[in-house]
Amino acid sequence: QVRLAESGGGLVQAGGSLRLSCAASGPISTIKTMAWYRQTPGNERELVASITSSGGINYEESVKGRFTISRNNAKDTLYLQMNNLKPEDTAVYYCNADLFWPLKDSWGQGTQVTVSL
Repeated sequence: QVRLAESGGGLVQAGGSLRLSCAASGPISTIKTMAWYRQTPGNERELVASITSSGGINYEESVKGRFTISRNNAKDTLYLQMNNLKPEDTAVYYCNADLFWPLKDSWGQGTQVTVSL
């Protein structure tokens, strides 16, 4: 099973930047798509950005132009560069690996991002 570990969260002022990382270990070749999700208390987890094994990228509308998702060449580390952060970006951010059937998705433990005014 693929294991994921996020890092890079923290507290930042509005307008600032953070870079999240997600290290994947295990059978990396079983990963179809990797993504970042975020969740706030009382709300469902929402997709922030995703990248397929062939490099196709998708962003949630509110982060377009501010966030950039990328992977390293070995495809075992996922990044999320977050610029011009806003208070509404405050959430726990989770790394996700969508695996080829019939394997089940893998999730990281989450990392807190807090944006203050």
